[in-house]
Amino acid sequence: MRNPPSPEGTFSRVAPKTPARPREHARSVRRDMLFRETLRERCERVFFGIVWSLQPKRFDRLVQIARLWALRLLKPEPEIADLATRPGAGDIVGIANDLSLPILLRAYAAGLFPHSHLNPPKWISLPERCVLFFDNLHISKRLKRLMRQGRYTVTFDQDFEGVIKACAGKREGHYGITWITPRIMRAYAALFDAGYVHSFEVWNAEGKLVGGGYGVALGRVFSTESQFSHEPNTSKIGFSVLNWHLARWGYVLNDGKGSTPTILDMGFRPIPRAELLRLLAEYGKGGGRQGIWSVEAGPDVVAGWRETNRPEGTGPDAVATG
Repeated sequence: MRNPPSPEGTFSRVAPKTPARPREHARSVRRDMLFRETLRERCERVFFGIVWSLQPKRFDRLVQIARLWALRLLKPEPEIADLATRPGAGDIVGIANDLSLPILLRAYAAGLFPHSHLNPPKWISLPERCVLFFDNLHISKRLKRLMRQGRYTVTFDQDFEGVIKACAGKREGHYGITWITPRIMRAYAALFDAGYVHSFEVWNAEGKLVGGGYGVALGRVFSTESQFSHEPNTSKIGFSVLNWHLARWGYVLNDGKGSTPTILDMGFRPIPRAELLRLLAEYGKGGGRQGIWSVEAGPDVVAGWRETNRPEGTGPDAVATG
C-alpha cells in the first residue's frame, strides 16, 4: 500500500530518517501547538457545557455528581470505583482527579473512561455498552462502493496528534461542546506514547487528513474513543478498516461506548455492563497487538470482507471456544 503524501506540519511515523531526539522534540512542539484552546473556545465550551448540563432530562446526572462530591468530602473513596461492589451504579461513578497513565489503565481495565464537558472530568461506566463482535460487522453496499474507488488511503498511528485535535473540533449540532480538552489530549498522548492508544487516519488523494479516530487497546479489547469526518463517510471507511484488522489480529471486541445509529448500523449491539466487565477480566490483560500498528489491507480489500473469507477466530463464537 502506498504511503499518503505528508501534508506540511503532519507528523509521520513511517520510516523516520531523523534521529530519535529531534523527532521527539518535533512531536513535543507540535503537541504544544495543537493541545490548546483559545479563550473564545474555552468560553464557548464552558457556556454550552452549562446549558447542556442544565437541561431537565439531565437533572439526574447533576444529582449523581452532587452525591459523589458529598461522599468524597465525607469519606474519601479510591480513585477507581469497584463496580463489582456497586451493581446498581449509574453512569457517573466517580470524579477523575487523576488522569495519569497508571490510573487510566486501571480505569479501562475496570470498565471506566473519563468524560466531561466541564471540570473536573468524571469516571463514566454506562449500564449498557454498545460493542462489536467482529462476525457481526456490517458494511453497507454504498460504503463498499466508495471503498473500492481508491479515493482514500487509511493508515494507523501516523498522525495521532492531528486526529485527536480534529476529534475535538466543532461538529454539526454540537455547538462548542467537546469533552476532548487539552488536558484530555495530553492524557491520551501519554497512553499513545506507551503503546496503549492507537489512531486511524483517512487521507484523500491530495494527502489531506479528512477522517479518523482513536481508541484504547487493552489486551484483546479495543475501546473506541472518538472519530471525525471532514469528507462524507471517511470515518466509516477508516473504522471499517480498523475493525477488519482488529479481527485479523485476534481481538475479541470493539467497545463503542454508547449506542448511536451509525455504529448500530455497522453491527454493534448493547450488552450489560456486567458482561463487559467479564470480558475485560478474561481478555483485557494480554495478547493484543504490540508496537506501532500498520495497515495490512486497504479499503478495497476490506470492502470484500464476507462470511466466507473473514479472518479466522473472530466473533462471539470464537470467544466462547477460544
